[in-house]
Parts: sequence; C-alpha cells; structure tokens
Amino acid sequence: MTEPESDPYVEWIAHEARRPIVIDPAAVERVMAVIRAEPRPVRRGARWRWLFEPRPLSLSPFAGAAVAAGLIAIGALFALIRLDRGGLNSTGGSTTLAAVRPPLSDTVSVIKFVLVAPHAANVALVGDFNDWDAKATPMTRTPTGGTWSVAVQLRPGRHVYAFVVNGAYGTQWVADPSAPLAPEDGLGAPNSVVLVGGSAS
Repeated sequence: MTEPESDPYVEWIAHEARRPIVIDPAAVERVMAVIRAEPRPVRRGARWRWLFEPRPLSLSPFAGAAVAAGLIAIGALFALIRLDRGGLNSTGGSTTLAAVRPPLSDTVSVIKFVLVAPHAANVALVGDFNDWDAKATPMTRTPTGGTWSVAVQLRPGRHVYAFVVNGAYGTQWVADPSAPLAPEDGLGAPNSVVLVGGSAS
C-alpha cells in the first residue's frame, strides 16, 4: 500500500498552524486602552442595591427616642387593625367588642402546701386565692403522722396565704415556716408569700 498524496492546501494549513504567533506589545496595549475606556455595563437592579447596603447610622438621643416612638406607634396601629379584623364588628356605624376577652392567665400551676402540726385537729389553707375562707381549702393529714398537706391550682403571680390550725389551744393563724413572711397586714396575723412562675396577665 502506498500513502496517498497529501493535499498541498492541507499541508499549508498545518504549517501555518504550527508557526508561532508573534504579537506586537504596542498593539496589545492599544486594545487594552480601548477596553478600559469603555463604560462599565450596569447590571439590572444595581441601581437599587445601594438602598440595602449597610451603612453606619448615628442618632442623637432625641432622634433615637423619636424613631422608637414611631416604631411603637406603627406596631400599635397594626395591632389595632388585626384586632378590628379578628374581633371587632362594625355594624350600624358603631364598633362593638365581640368576645375577645383575654384569659385571666395562660398557665396554672399546682402548688403543694405542707404544714407539720401533730397536735392539730384540723388545718385549713387560707389566702388571697380563696378569699381567706377557712372552709374553702381544708388540708389532709398524712397517714404517717402530724403532717398536713393540700395541692392548689394557682395562677402566676404573688399570693399571700396562711394556715388556720384548730387544736387543743383553740384556733390559731399560723404562717408557713418554710416560706418568706408577707408584709404586716395591719391585723396582726402572720402571713406568708408564695411566688408562682409564669406570665401573670
């Protein structure tokens, strides 16, 4: 087999492709100068980007208070609008409230009260949560001895209470020895304080 004759045009193209290219440095500099002189293209949305760029902001105390008051007013306005949409009815030109009472409390805690009174005939818990009624919350004696206890559901907040002990020495108003004392109520009776966690509303 003999090799086919090469096409002279193909040989010329191959020769030209192998020849090193020499570029005039002055020509490169002229092209780069023209490119630098061209205006930079503006991307869509770049004009508005400066609005969202973080910038340092310094305000006087008066201006800061004015801005805070404005933000609070805007928040209150939105709250009124939401309340108007969700709970107020406008009929006949007057606005009436339609059952949007907030709950008295969003949480209730069970608190156990304990008193050691081995000689008592009966013990009751009284406080601001049961209108100081000695018959409302009687305590139960534990089977093992003279300890009395009761569990009560209380709303979050501060509650003042005491124990009413009926025994051989008559009826006594007794503060809880394991709790802080409440300020003097003016009647001379000792009271204790319990703080119940949660959000008091």
